[in-house]
Amino acid sequence: MARFQTLRGMRDILPGEVERWQRLEAAARDTAEAYGFREIRTPLIEPTELFSRSVGDATDLVRREMYTFKMGDESLTLRPEMTAPVVRAWIEAGLDRVPGSDRLYYIGPMFRHERPQKGRQRQFHQLGVEVFGREEPAVDAETIEMCVGLVTRLGLAEIGLLLNSVGDAVCRPEYRKTLRTWLVERTDRLCEDCRRRADENPMRVFDCKVPGCREILTAAPVITDHLCEGCRTHFAGVVEALDAYGVPYRLDPRLVRGLDYYVRTAFEVVSGSLGAQNAVAGGGRYDGLVGALGGKDQPGFGWAMGLERVVLLLDADTMPAPTGPDVLVAPVGDAAQVPAALAARALRKAGRRTLLESSARSFTAHLRRADKLGAARVLLIGEAEAASGVYLLRDMRTGEQTPLAKDEIARAAGAWS
Repeated sequence: MARFQTLRGMRDILPGEVERWQRLEAAARDTAEAYGFREIRTPLIEPTELFSRSVGDATDLVRREMYTFKMGDESLTLRPEMTAPVVRAWIEAGLDRVPGSDRLYYIGPMFRHERPQKGRQRQFHQLGVEVFGREEPAVDAETIEMCVGLVTRLGLAEIGLLLNSVGDAVCRPEYRKTLRTWLVERTDRLCEDCRRRADENPMRVFDCKVPGCREILTAAPVITDHLCEGCRTHFAGVVEALDAYGVPYRLDPRLVRGLDYYVRTAFEVVSGSLGAQNAVAGGGRYDGLVGALGGKDQPGFGWAMGLERVVLLLDADTMPAPTGPDVLVAPVGDAAQVPAALAARALRKAGRRTLLESSARSFTAHLRRADKLGAARVLLIGEAEAASGVYLLRDMRTGEQTPLAKDEIARAAGAWS
């Protein structure tokens, strides 16, 4: 018989690890809602054109990383990122007319056909936020401060913030020409991908991880020397606001984002504990994307956080230990089966985490299992207890056993510490 395994680049999140995810997701939801964000959930599958139009045909993401397939005449793609689907949903639902819908957050899986690495799978999970309709630098700074605040709250070590402006439609075209000319003079020293990027979208060369290319690019012209007045003023406002928040950062004029829709502010939160692939979160401004996808033109700002990488960084010492059930209900014999089921229901209605066991075990076997599971209490019900309606409640910490009438279960459970 075939033995099935997870596909390459996919992984199970098992009990023992899933508690880290639950802690992270709870902190993320709490933080997002504290800043006035509301949750949105979109389909896993979208039209391929949504991503090719928004992200850019020349990006590595669209060129070779998307999971795309045909259904009839439709080209469909498993979502590789979430900003474009959120923008699509925002336009489609007319959320620009719904008060309180200008700040949205999401948590969910994405898919990219990349070489799997530690903390970087083909199915991965992101937390992200999007702000619509606001172009003030203060919005960029507040949303970045929110991101840094979340990783600080989680206790992640060796965290740093990198900050840049990538210009806009006014100043970026001229910079691209300057950069392309500089790159063409050095094409024989660049990798194949960088030679292609130099022609198609020269700013993408700064994404290259090849050491030789990175060394060459340290002398390349930078966008911050070519910003227009509007971009310079905007970026100065972001920096001023972050200074006011007391958020430390490092200006990195070669920082770019891997998607074409970004303009002006771009940032990454990085960790010194992750090696070369050190980005924990990143994002920036995407004014013009709403209009490009068919909506009324609106500015936008957002970021996304890779949850697999954050989970790797969570300190195991700060994680809550796995906890067993509050009560293990232990029936012995067929006559105890129904009374045990009703007792378990009463305990759950009283708010207690309750595990109903099989009647085939002996009392001794039930107690051994309760000890292995870390159950706080065991409710013992044999045939005699079932007949009398008075059960035995055992405290696993002290070993003390006390009688408990079936009609008193809910009241007693409500008083437990």
